[in-house]
Amino acid sequence: MRVGVLTGGGDCPGLNAVIRAVVRKGVQEYGYDFTGFRDGWRGPLEGDTVRLDIPAVRGILPRGGTILGSSRTNPLQAENGIRQVKENLAKYEVDALIVIGGEDTLGVATRLSDEYGIKCVGVPKTIDNDLSATDYTFGFNTAVGIATEAIDRLHTTAESHMRVLVVEVMGRHAGWIALHSGLAGGANVILIPEQRFDVERVCGWITSRFKASYAPIVVVAEGALPQGGEMVLKDGTLDSFGHVRLSGVGEWLAKEIEKRTGKEARTTVLGHVQRGGTPSAFDRWLATRFGLHAIEAVRDGDFGKMVALQGTDIVRVPMGEATARLKTVDPELYAEVGVFFG
Repeated sequence: MRVGVLTGGGDCPGLNAVIRAVVRKGVQEYGYDFTGFRDGWRGPLEGDTVRLDIPAVRGILPRGGTILGSSRTNPLQAENGIRQVKENLAKYEVDALIVIGGEDTLGVATRLSDEYGIKCVGVPKTIDNDLSATDYTFGFNTAVGIATEAIDRLHTTAESHMRVLVVEVMGRHAGWIALHSGLAGGANVILIPEQRFDVERVCGWITSRFKASYAPIVVVAEGALPQGGEMVLKDGTLDSFGHVRLSGVGEWLAKEIEKRTGKEARTTVLGHVQRGGTPSAFDRWLATRFGLHAIEAVRDGDFGKMVALQGTDIVRVPMGEATARLKTVDPELYAEVGVFFG
């Protein structure tokens, strides 16, 4: 059997660990051959491939990014895209496809599997941790660690200059990174997409911290929204999956804080640094387990499924179920950390 592998969407720490586990177990235990497709769905769409074998995956466990490259190419939007994908899979004699990605990448895999008979197994990947069928996705732990370290470092700068520091982290629709890193880093305000925030209330919390001779840290997810306001966009462009590019809520909030409180406020946007570099030990462990179980699903002929972490077990769930809804922060969980605000 020949198995194809692709990584789609934004890169994140742990992708190479999945590829390594898939190839090592597939070759050593099942005698499979592997073909890597470059740059997400662009690879099968254009027939851009690379050979994957044990020497090719040696030494990649601690490396960030993906040796296969990634993109946000959507073959469902390309002219004759489905036909081209099927023809290229046949051309390279690929019997099954392991698709490593988030909501959009796996959404394409779901349609190709359900509607066009392409044999796909999914592996969940998103640093936002917003796929509902799995307790955690790899990359999230690393992103939280990076954000927490940044917040730790910013405390001393904030205190030295007695200014407000606003830290903007990733999180389009789900505030998991903001919530986890903000709590771990001792932030005084945490703002997430699931709960619209009142700017006046935020300024009230900030003022109370200054009265205690303490310089506050505000952590805000990129998708957070003020009450009665609109999402802050980098520009009006859309990617191939229809998503707008977010950026700027941190800078906007810092300006509002300065205007309303008279206190100096600065912004730090962590951006892509959250998903770059070497993966944490937990993400290497989780990504490796996902890869081992994904190739087992291929061996079992259990297609149209995604591997997922539930408790300490790796299970298989229908890909359609996994991408049907996002996993967002529960209001009660957010309220739980509110005692630290202000």
